[in-house]
Amino acid sequence: MLGAEQVRAYIMQGLACEYVAVQGADGQHFEAVVVSAQFAGKRMVQQHQLVYKALGGRMRDEIHALSLRTYTPEAWLAAGHQLTMEK
Repeated sequence: MLGAEQVRAYIMQGLACEYVAVQGADGQHFEAVVVSAQFAGKRMVQQHQLVYKALGGRMRDEIHALSLRTYTPEAWLAAGHQLTMEK
């Protein structure tokens, strides 16, 4: 069964990120916040596609549902958040 920490690691391996947090305890349904400079100038659907690409076939084979909130670093900071990675 896939864990939230594994999903986080997969995203970070496939996409340059300033911040990633993933939650989900049932092994199939996850919520993720992803902050990446690669999102700059892209529409939300394009940002999400970058995350899906980082996850590759896992989106089809292992992950049933993924709720995403994506931000550029500037938008994340403007929302009052910090850019420190969760451990």
